[in-house]
Amino acid sequence: MTPFKKSTFAAAISLSLFAAPAIGQTLDELEIQLREHPSLVAMRSSTSAERDRAIAAKALPDPVVSFGINNFPIFDPSFDAFVPTNTSLGVRQQFPNMAGRRARAAEANGRADVSDAAMEMRYDALKAELLIALIERRKIALQREILQQQNAKYDELSDVVAAEIDAGRPAVFRLAEIDVERARVARRIADLKGEEARINAQLINLVGAPVGVAPPPMTLPDWQGSPQSFHAVRVADSNLSVSEARVDQAKAAFRPEFGVQFSYQLRQEGSGAPTEMFAGDDFVSGMVTFTVPLWAKQSQEPTLRAAQSDRASARSLSANAARQAAAQYASYEAIRFAAEDSLIILKEQIAAIEDQMGSQLTTYESGIGDYSPIIDGEIAILALKWEIENEITRRDTAIALTNALLVTS
Repeated sequence: MTPFKKSTFAAAISLSLFAAPAIGQTLDELEIQLREHPSLVAMRSSTSAERDRAIAAKALPDPVVSFGINNFPIFDPSFDAFVPTNTSLGVRQQFPNMAGRRARAAEANGRADVSDAAMEMRYDALKAELLIALIERRKIALQREILQQQNAKYDELSDVVAAEIDAGRPAVFRLAEIDVERARVARRIADLKGEEARINAQLINLVGAPVGVAPPPMTLPDWQGSPQSFHAVRVADSNLSVSEARVDQAKAAFRPEFGVQFSYQLRQEGSGAPTEMFAGDDFVSGMVTFTVPLWAKQSQEPTLRAAQSDRASARSLSANAARQAAAQYASYEAIRFAAEDSLIILKEQIAAIEDQMGSQLTTYESGIGDYSPIIDGEIAILALKWEIENEITRRDTAIALTNALLVTS
């Protein structure tokens, strides 16, 4: 790749991150697109592969067909000089025990169930990422409006303070404070731009474009306290089913596996010499074979113990998954409660400031005091509204993450 092409590619990526959000899409359409995320497509393919392996596990092995010659003389080559010389055609078929085949099929189906459960967990996690990105986009848009209102209020405040200075009031220091506060607003605007670029990149990864769909109202999950409602526990239980199938497979190894073989020998008539006068009748041979677990202590028993240990491990992992999921649920719930409490406090603070502004406005209209404290109050309310958007985002993010923990279908 030439340097020009590299720079062109980098510029295209940069523009895509700051591109205007795609419009004309709904959340349902985005969820359909999310189903085609490469990670989910890969997991669906893995599930399909395991289902096919389950079908193949029950099938019999291919029969073995053989043909050749038996007892062919080296120094006097012929088919009619010796009684045992013949050509033969044979077939052999093995019959692995049914219990073993069923156990192998159950293991493959179990792995497919694990993949299915993991795919649903991954989808809900991606959906939570999508919702959180949309929630953060909404926050950025509202906070950008708040910052614009703050800038307008600082312009208004500067004019009022300048008029107060002209009137002889000692408020020169307030102009310097306004400049500092304006710089803080400018930094916040720059931070929002960087955060928006990050969210656009995340949306491109999720659905292929920096979409601008409004997030839906976030509702609390309906969890009745059952550990099996968690995705992580469902995946762990599916892994436990795989371990159970491996134990069954190890037990089936103690049973015999049968085989049958059949051969047909074609013989020629003797050549007619005194010592070579014999009938050329064909004959057949058949045999049944079966395995004997003679070395069970060295082979089958250790394999069974290993499978049982894996099953015990899977049970412990399932219990651990339930504990971790419940702890995550409680953590997200605590974040939500804290955000809701903060929202109540912030709204009470706004109400208190509005009451103070009403009193100050009455005093100002009576000809006492200055107007700048009223504008300061309006700026303080805008700052609290900024914090309210942060807390709303924190609450909705916690709800989205909580929903991602639970099986919804």
